[in-house]
Amino acid sequence: MAKDKVTKKSPKKMSPYNQFVKTELAKIKESNPGISHKDAFKLAAKNWADSSENPKNMKKESKEEAKAEPKEETKEEKPVESTTV
Repeated sequence: MAKDKVTKKSPKKMSPYNQFVKTELAKIKESNPGISHKDAFKLAAKNWADSSENPKNMKKESKEEAKAEPKEETKEEKPVESTTV
């Protein structure tokens, strides 16, 4: 018995890393035509570590922005009582 239909699976959605590397490799190879694939991949991975597209960097950026914004503290000034002896 043979299968009647062969179902085609849709391609798996690319991760942000895979999308970045795909475009970054093209940019690197365009600017450096003689570079080996291995070296181009190393540069792409290094660029990913510092990229704003990297979800890990997005978390760091939001923390840095939160630190940069001064927090307004509402402290009430208490009158200083003088003590005389």
